[in-house]
Amino acid sequence: MNTVVVVDDHPAVIAGVRAWCALADPPIEVVASGTNVGVAWLSPGDQAQVVILDLQLDMAGPAYGDLKRLVDAGRQVVIYSMRADRETVLASLDIGAFTYLTKAEGQDHLVAAVHAAATNTPYTPPMLSGAFGTDDRPNRPRLSPRETEVLLEWFHCESKEMVARQLNLTVRRVNACLERVRIKYANVGRTAPTKAALVARAIQDGLIRADEL
Repeated sequence: MNTVVVVDDHPAVIAGVRAWCALADPPIEVVASGTNVGVAWLSPGDQAQVVILDLQLDMAGPAYGDLKRLVDAGRQVVIYSMRADRETVLASLDIGAFTYLTKAEGQDHLVAAVHAAATNTPYTPPMLSGAFGTDDRPNRPRLSPRETEVLLEWFHCESKEMVARQLNLTVRRVNACLERVRIKYANVGRTAPTKAALVARAIQDGLIRADEL
């Protein structure tokens, strides 16, 4: 059973998320919940596979510091927020959030996002696709044709060995290409330590569409 900790400043939202998780297939266990991110750092919340985090916790604005500390600790964070502006969405993904949902997207997308985050499987809800499609920021790395080819093929394969067979390359060459891609993203301040993060970056930069995954 996948496990989550829910951080939100509205008790009604927490109650709703608990109900949705209980009805999910397979069910999701909410091991802890609270109005402060501290609940994600204390037992049993510190053992949850996924953190559902509402960025808008107070009048100070998005809690990017809380998000960064969770990401730096290796936590899978699903943002679930009333905020839907492109700047907040893209900033959250650049920090390292697994995905971003607005509360208008509701039960089906939140449950799917939690299951995906727990298994490190890419998931792009509708609103996020729209934010990617309008991302015109200049800090995009310059990937070589081979790096792009390897990256896109990896999105459709279960392993790097399969990528190597499909492109008639060695596994070592595949690993080298993917490592260069990660370095290039890191050099422009957009780290992508996981496959899911690389998928997000590729969609942001127009290398692939969400419906092609």
